[in-house]
Amino acid sequence: MILFEKLYDEHEKVKVRFVGFTSKDNRYDFGIVYTNMFFGKPLVICMQTGRSTLLDPKDAENHEYLQQIFRIDTEEQAADLAEFFSAVLPFTSVHPEYEY
Repeated sequence: MILFEKLYDEHEKVKVRFVGFTSKDNRYDFGIVYTNMFFGKPLVICMQTGRSTLLDPKDAENHEYLQQIFRIDTEEQAADLAEFFSAVLPFTSVHPEYEY
């Protein structure tokens, strides 16, 4: 009996970047997995909480989303993260039919 239908099973050598930094109020530690999967959006993992998301610079402009996904307390902290992510995340050209 087949319990699962495999959707994909890809192997890929990827670039991973670990970066830690501080802002005025907080310390941040992230792992960023640069991959060709997921429409080219990097997988960003908060090393402190284990929370992760697929993120590109356009997504990082959404401060409310950053606050929610990484449990950030203030708009100012989310703006700090947005500035950081805009510098380290590559621009992806997602096909319009896949945008949400």
